[in-house]
Amino acid sequence: MTCQTTIQQVKLAVLSLVVYFHHTWSLTVSQHLEQGTQLLRAGSLGEALNHYHAAVEGDTKNYLAYYQRATVYLALGRHRQALADFDSVINIKPDFHRAKSERAGVLLKQGKIDEAKAGYMALMSVDRDKAEEGLREVPILAQAVEEGDAAMENSDFATAVDHYDKAIDIAKWDTSLREKRSDAYLKLGNIISAIGDVRAIAKLTNDNTEAYLKLSHLHYLMGDEEESLKEIRECLKLDQDHKECHEHYKKVKKLVKQLTSAQDKINEGLYGEAITKLEAALKTEPSQNKIVLKILSRLCLSNKQGGFAEEGIRTCSKVLELESQDIEALTNRAECYILIEDFESAISDYQSALKVTDTKHVQDGLKRAEKLLKQSKKRDYYKILGVPRNADKSQINKAYRKLAREYHPDKYTDEKEKEEAEKKFIDIAAAKEVLTDDEKREQFDNGDDPLDPETEQGRNFHQHFNGFHFGGQQFHFKFH
Repeated sequence: MTCQTTIQQVKLAVLSLVVYFHHTWSLTVSQHLEQGTQLLRAGSLGEALNHYHAAVEGDTKNYLAYYQRATVYLALGRHRQALADFDSVINIKPDFHRAKSERAGVLLKQGKIDEAKAGYMALMSVDRDKAEEGLREVPILAQAVEEGDAAMENSDFATAVDHYDKAIDIAKWDTSLREKRSDAYLKLGNIISAIGDVRAIAKLTNDNTEAYLKLSHLHYLMGDEEESLKEIRECLKLDQDHKECHEHYKKVKKLVKQLTSAQDKINEGLYGEAITKLEAALKTEPSQNKIVLKILSRLCLSNKQGGFAEEGIRTCSKVLELESQDIEALTNRAECYILIEDFESAISDYQSALKVTDTKHVQDGLKRAEKLLKQSKKRDYYKILGVPRNADKSQINKAYRKLAREYHPDKYTDEKEKEEAEKKFIDIAAAKEVLTDDEKREQFDNGDDPLDPETEQGRNFHQHFNGFHFGGQQFHFKFH
């Protein structure tokens, strides 16, 4: 076989393939249209769109391929692509009035008033009912936008929202209207509704980094740092070099890490470590009210749980400066006041909390604070031993041994001094008895004195000491 023969065979083979594929491609366009229609009826929009793409590529003059693809685009909310396809349909087949009607409807929903009006006017001769229906909405939309803008200029934001609502009911895809309404919502302090509009804008426009940046800032403004981080990541997916998104991302990511770590420490009961991390978070974000409130609330709780009463009172008070009816801050501060035996202030905080919510937790706290106040006017075992209310057993025993040695009656010879020492010694022994017994200490901390002379347990204790004689050789006191 010669080289010339081989070349001739290759040419023939290529020609045969061209003829074959030309024939097959013509059939494929029809098949794609048919399969696309079947999938569209079944609700498989993505697969239907793929077939219509192939049909358009196979025959750029097939107006039905463009029209069917446009209907899928509309179903997917991709109105800009749909509009472009309707334009192609009309260019190919100017008398296809259904495409003109659909196109005018898209323009109206996009808020393109003049173009929509022109589109409906062109329909008057072929579909008067449809044209008049659209033309009735055009002036309503125009008036709503005009009055909304005027209300914004007059700082009447609630009225502006009402007018923009009417406009958006007609022009659902007009992002400029949603931007205006979101601004009005923000002026009214309605961040959640503003987020709804900005989120819609992000969906209506492709690659909208500014929308995701704004969403992130709005969630941050609400004190939702985790959702803020999620939205700013969407911005960076679209443009990893976006300067503003990158700067905000670094800050929010750092804050989320600090707050998550602090919460883990709180859950583990490591309140000192939690406080350190929360104070670092406060340096990361010292001014945004909702975030600052969240950090201070956790500091308030951690200080109370950790027994850091003075710092707890300070941080809880800062929370209440930002949110005067914060129940958790009121009750946590009340417990901190109890730790430093300022029972009047604790009662005041519980009473304030009770005005906001009449829960059992608050009621029990108030009763306990009132009992502790009453108890403090009688005998306070913590004061007797000179230990704080959150002292552990080793601190209590150490204080007891020191005072028991100091006030042991056998050290005194003067009868009057001996009598005073005996009374003091009994109080010291009673304090140890209560504070080293978990059950009795819990009773005392809840405002009930387990050694109250009016109770049987208390009478037994006092009878034991009243019948006890110090001095002589038969008594030997052991300091355990």
